[in-house]
Amino acid sequence: MSLDRRWVLAAVLTLIGAPTIVALLGSVSYHAANRSNHTMIVAGSEREYLLYVPPSYDPAKPTPLIISLHGAGLWGAAQREISQWNRVADRAGFLVVYPSGAGGSGPRVWHEEDDFRPTSDVRFIAALIDTLAAQYTIDPARIYANGLSNGGGMAFVLSCTLSDRIAAVGLVGAALTVPWQWCADHHPVPAIWFHGTADRAAPYRGGTSWVAPTGSFPSIPRFVANWARRNRCGDTPVETAVAPDITRSTYTRCADDAAVVLYTIRGGGHTWPGGGPLPEAWVGPTNREIDASSLMWEFFSAHPLSTQHLTDH
Repeated sequence: MSLDRRWVLAAVLTLIGAPTIVALLGSVSYHAANRSNHTMIVAGSEREYLLYVPPSYDPAKPTPLIISLHGAGLWGAAQREISQWNRVADRAGFLVVYPSGAGGSGPRVWHEEDDFRPTSDVRFIAALIDTLAAQYTIDPARIYANGLSNGGGMAFVLSCTLSDRIAAVGLVGAALTVPWQWCADHHPVPAIWFHGTADRAAPYRGGTSWVAPTGSFPSIPRFVANWARRNRCGDTPVETAVAPDITRSTYTRCADDAAVVLYTIRGGGHTWPGGGPLPEAWVGPTNREIDASSLMWEFFSAHPLSTQHLTDH
């Protein structure tokens, strides 16, 4: 059984968290609160996405775009509630889009694949950027992708397939189903990571888990170090204690100023730090000492796409 298929099976268990998410939405009906508000056709298939435009949006000004990808078995509106990106968008004035994995009879999953061809999901995200850029005044130098779990793995894939369009990426509890060697793109891409040491789904030190009992996830510190080498950073990260349970490792002196940062959350689960609650019995505790979305935006805003990448595109 492929690792992606095992993700589908394990994702069914994460749906137990849906009542928690729905409860956050108050009296609004489940269907109204969880549906996407836009659809588009990509390669003959209908794809869905949920778009948030803050009240401060001004079409006369180029505006950043955040693309936030849900975990396996979830959907766009669930990622909105977990990540709380809308709150940051209201404060900073950017657009947020929450795409959904392909629909069908099973849970929604981002297909990272294990070959070197762009997947249908990569084509969807590229077409989504084109669609939003035609409708809104999107700043082409400030388009960013991030994701939780399987969505974090997809953010890695986008850094390897759309580095001429994605300025930087964020990965939270990343479930990486393709090896580092899969990435054939060696352009420096800034990356910010958040990962808990008690993550039982995508183990911090790598190996098997209840998600992939016969497969193996990579070590997060090793994967981050590989990314730093891709960005031609210095060999040794700067370690900083930012909270009692959190250490930040920052790789500096990178090509194109493409820094790589890892927040290690001691005792943290397979969750979004500072985000909406998930069922602790399944995914572990959510750290409240930091706000991943706010820290991600701070990082993103300091890393626009390089002039060379814009010219190439």
